[in-house]
Amino acid sequence: MTTNPALETIIIPKLRDLGDFSVRRALPAAQRQRVGPFIFFDQFGPTVLEAGQAVDVRPHPHIGLSTMTWLFAGEIQHKDSLGYDVTIRPGEVNWMTAGRGIVHSERSPASQRHGSVPLGGTQVWLALPLEREEMAPAFYHYDAPAIPQLTDTGVVLTLVAGTAFGLTSPVHTESETFFADLVLQDGKRFAIPASIEERAVYVIEGTLNIAGDDFAAGTMVVLKPGISISLQARGNSHCVMLGGAPLPGERHLYWNFVSSSRDRIEQAKDDWRNGRFAKVPGDDEFIPLPD
Repeated sequence: MTTNPALETIIIPKLRDLGDFSVRRALPAAQRQRVGPFIFFDQFGPTVLEAGQAVDVRPHPHIGLSTMTWLFAGEIQHKDSLGYDVTIRPGEVNWMTAGRGIVHSERSPASQRHGSVPLGGTQVWLALPLEREEMAPAFYHYDAPAIPQLTDTGVVLTLVAGTAFGLTSPVHTESETFFADLVLQDGKRFAIPASIEERAVYVIEGTLNIAGDDFAAGTMVVLKPGISISLQARGNSHCVMLGGAPLPGERHLYWNFVSSSRDRIEQAKDDWRNGRFAKVPGDDEFIPLPD
């Protein structure tokens, strides 16, 4: 809860230990399901993977959403049922649109399995507009030099996706949205304009003063619409900002499936249970449907 008139919701996700690394899931939360089209937000790490530790997310399905991975450290190899095999590194973008259905795996490549390897980043899911929920699946990769940056003394802004802050990212999106990475040195300020309807700030490192209140790392702050918000670093700080226009209609979320229709999710569950999704070439493992 917050009494600050410029802030709508404060979300402090619990830390989940997955064995080789930990995850904080800020969306969906009891207080808020979506911010703009963003329906899922995970921060993983930071950690150091030692010998015998790795990311090994076996092939699993998605429908009705786009996923984006944004790394701060380490590498992850993406393989999917469209045949893409791409290793993502910090500063690069993997954008996958599931549409009517896609299967992918996420694993540490061989170069990241020798021990003493740092890993950290975020993964987000964006619900698709109603008219695009059953679009053809697609995958896009962008190298770091293609992603626009704005730099000033003590300020580095990277516009990962969307249009905001006078920049436009080349990353392919299906709705009006933005996702930005912001690094501020101690005392530096940054303004988030009121023109973006739904906005949230997630603190990765350090402490940020947001509209007069201080927030530590591991906190998501959802901002009130229609108000220009000022951020100020209390010590060197790092955050991501996300949001966009809200999508009309309800969205249901089960496991890796997002849809406006409960029946469509039931169909996807049955399709995965009975092997009707396409397979990931060269990766015959899979995650069974949860009970």
